[in-house]
Amino acid sequence: MNLMYSLSGFAVGLLVGVTGVGGGSLMTPLLVFLFGFKPAVAVGTDLLYASITKTAGVFVHHGKHRSVDWRIVAFMALGSLPAAAVTLYVLKNLMAVGKEVTGAITFTLGIALLLTACALLIRSILLRNKVSNQEINDEDSNVDNAGRFSPRWEKIATVFTGVVLGVLVTLSSVGAGALGTVALLFLYPKMSTLKIVGTDLAHAIPLTAVAGLGHLSLGNFDLELLGSLLVGSVPGIWIGSHISAKIPEAYLRPVLAILLLVIGFKFVLQ
Repeated sequence: MNLMYSLSGFAVGLLVGVTGVGGGSLMTPLLVFLFGFKPAVAVGTDLLYASITKTAGVFVHHGKHRSVDWRIVAFMALGSLPAAAVTLYVLKNLMAVGKEVTGAITFTLGIALLLTACALLIRSILLRNKVSNQEINDEDSNVDNAGRFSPRWEKIATVFTGVVLGVLVTLSSVGAGALGTVALLFLYPKMSTLKIVGTDLAHAIPLTAVAGLGHLSLGNFDLELLGSLLVGSVPGIWIGSHISAKIPEAYLRPVLAILLLVIGFKFVLQ
């Protein structure tokens, strides 16, 4: 058991519980740059870590806040789980290439981090617009999960969003949080922020579990690292989920976005 891994797990878990983002986008770069793990091992271990950690967060969001829309979770999973399985199949067939696989994972990780950083900033604008619209159209606030599109296109868009997340998360372990919440904010503008965080966390559990088990079968996994991370992250996300309705994200989001931009460029240019 490594104390530094556990402290890192606690810090990242706390951030995920409060904001719904920051799991893979912070933990995987920490494992690669701070602790020196290979990108493939960092991605595989982080995916299993994320699935277990986010389960603890969903217990709070569903049990205490009632902030999970399971219908939306099901439509996203309908796209993301098959996409994750196909991506893993492709990775398994490319394993003999070695360096090329590692390079592809590293580059995808960098792109996912850059997209996540942009998503965090866009999320701020969408959240501000959502609050303004709710103040103007207060009488419509009872239509909590009204979508942006017609019911038919809303389902197709939600499944397609799941496909994109499935590929990105399986390759890089990044994107389930920030990219998922931005997609939900765009697709369901009247959904409360708390429900968006809870729904996104719930969808991330089966996706990261499938992708993580796939990487485990490929040998991209470190058991000691996983145990140490979980010792810190489970209490971290439990505390963060309880205080998620009280702490404003406005101070954390710009700092996190800038940090991810820097790390993303480093991965892409590596």
